[in-house]
Amino acid sequence: MRKIRVISVLSTLLVLLIGTWAQAAPRGGNDYGIPQVAKINEEIKLVWQDYGITKSSPALESKWVRRLFLDILGRVPSVDEINQYNRDRSRDRRKNLVESLLYDESYTEEYARNWTTIWTNTLIGRNGGTDDDSEINRAGMQKYLRDSMARNKPYDQMVRELITAEGANTPGMPNFNGAVNFYMDKLAEDGVQATAKTSQIFLGLQVQCTQCHNHPFNEWKQNKFWEMNAFFRQTRAVRLRGMEADGGGMAMELKNVSFRGEGGNIEEADIYYEERSGLMKVAFPTFLDDTEIPRSGDLSKVNRREELAKFVVDSPFLQDAIANRMWGHFFGYGFTKPVDDMGPHNRPTHPELQTYLGQEVRKSSFNLKELIKWITLSEAYGLSSKINKGNKIDDPTVGEPPKFSHFYLRQMQAEELYESLIVATQAHKTRGGYEEQEREKAKWMSQFVVAFGTDEGDASTTFNGTIPQALMMFNGELVNAAISAKQGSFIQSLAQDGKDPKEAINHLYMATISRRPTKKEVEAANYLLQSHKGNTVAALQDIFWALLNSNEFILNH
Repeated sequence: MRKIRVISVLSTLLVLLIGTWAQAAPRGGNDYGIPQVAKINEEIKLVWQDYGITKSSPALESKWVRRLFLDILGRVPSVDEINQYNRDRSRDRRKNLVESLLYDESYTEEYARNWTTIWTNTLIGRNGGTDDDSEINRAGMQKYLRDSMARNKPYDQMVRELITAEGANTPGMPNFNGAVNFYMDKLAEDGVQATAKTSQIFLGLQVQCTQCHNHPFNEWKQNKFWEMNAFFRQTRAVRLRGMEADGGGMAMELKNVSFRGEGGNIEEADIYYEERSGLMKVAFPTFLDDTEIPRSGDLSKVNRREELAKFVVDSPFLQDAIANRMWGHFFGYGFTKPVDDMGPHNRPTHPELQTYLGQEVRKSSFNLKELIKWITLSEAYGLSSKINKGNKIDDPTVGEPPKFSHFYLRQMQAEELYESLIVATQAHKTRGGYEEQEREKAKWMSQFVVAFGTDEGDASTTFNGTIPQALMMFNGELVNAAISAKQGSFIQSLAQDGKDPKEAINHLYMATISRRPTKKEVEAANYLLQSHKGNTVAALQDIFWALLNSNEFILNH
């Protein structure tokens, strides 16, 4: 009977956790003297006024800190980091924390790790380079991005390097250039995927459907797709025979060669495409704004990808697209849905703000850390996720355009969940090198990745509560290791630390959901302590298990 009662208390504890995660506490607004933050606040408020919306209250400090760590570093904060923030009593302590996560050397490695994960998934997908016969070397892509993020490389420079990359795909090979992995598997069928992904990721334009016909909803015509495609006809992915690719996949090289054109005239290096009517048309490399380059396919005269990179970097689409993408990362919704489908057919919810942020990020020399700072210090980012009577209509889940009058709940990505479990259990203090960490994470991630049969090979890794995922959290290897009672484990160390059990419970709450337990939660925890008859380790195991499986831990709120 006692066992049944303990299970009942654990269930009650989970219910209590569900009932407390949306609480909020008022706090005054502050633009920190940053004009970009002030402008964001102004533009967002105008939309609230237009719709007669009442914003939610500001989020509790603990919730804001937690979401900030998740969104910038891809993990929850440690107890020490929370305590350090709480010791800062200045009015600018939020600004101080944001700048610390972005610019303090102690966070450089973690910042680079998280944004390497984000951009790797964006550029080559979550499955890219995971198969032995893949042309992509995932480790090579990650190395290029990790180096770029650690140095805070300007975004326009990174885009230019990705579009123009040449070299070998695998670290350690002669002429290695990890950036080549972006295009490595996108050159089949005359570079159709290279054309589509370059436009989609860097310009926020989905042109893939214009491959076969004019766009049904905007002015993009079929000729635009093939004129963009012509920029990639000098590019080849070549297998390097006799060489082994470290970390899986094939040893490959991306190189530029002269293109004679489909008509055989290198000085008029044309390509042909067929309209739906059956009429054959000709195309030469021409950017989306109708700017042409010389038609020669002779590499010594014209490097087409170099010319394309110049167009992309100078295009206003680049700045608008990255502003939209980054806003979407921090709020769960961009100014358009999806973030990479901009155009007259898909009007942004806040067009003036999107344009302004794009212009400002260009003025800042494409320093994405500054864009992150402006977004995370905005009033909208600091709001509670608890909806009030005045903003019930602000619900993007039912198709309403987001007004950003409250923080939108979203489930952690699997990578975030993994890193948060590591930090919550203090396993990060004894982790190996980057390569070892990535191998362990990839093994765990395989339980989450669900690929869909689209042309783009999309994959989803959101923790969506499916039965296998739930069982993995309830009884999986990582969670079982987290709550292990063996000598030297996190729980064993916590129980033997000489602390009062109540302090140990407080520590577990802070480590997982970044707050102290409520009065009711303390009562439930105390019952567990009593039911285990002084076995503190067993009681802490039960409490920690409940916390790790609660919505308050799994959700970004």
